Amino acid sequence: MNTPLATKPVAILTVAAALLALFAPKAVQAAEEMMRVYMDHARVLKLDRPVSKVIIGNSDVADATVADAKTIVLTGRNFGTTNLVILDQDGNAIVDERILVSIDEGNTVRVYKQTARTVLSCTPNCERAERQASTASASD
Repeated sequence: MNTPLATKPVAILTVAAALLALFAPKAVQAAEEMMRVYMDHARVLKLDRPVSKVIIGNSDVADATVADAKTIVLTGRNFGTTNLVILDQDGNAIVDERILVSIDEGNTVRVYKQTARTVLSCTPNCERAERQASTASASD
């Protein structure tokens, strides 16, 4: 028997699934469009024309150094997101990107004790990653 009460949960689930299918790829795409840098690691950016200005939105998250006229070294300083704008001599944007700074999770272990979280860096022996742990617990 098809009653209105029996079809409501099915209709709600159908709408929820459709919305998830519609918006989930956009969230993944937005994360993939960001330039990724690991904390305390450097990433070299080779450009096609000389740089005049380098602007970092939040210097606590990332830092940029001009190695030469066409090479920028981007370093992740802390967890978070910021943006990078690189301008040429005429003030035109060569690069205008969002940056995501995260931890290189390949050699880490997280220890949860009630509501506290500790991050251990295991390279090769596991040691407490002080800056990572304090930043991680502050963002929770």
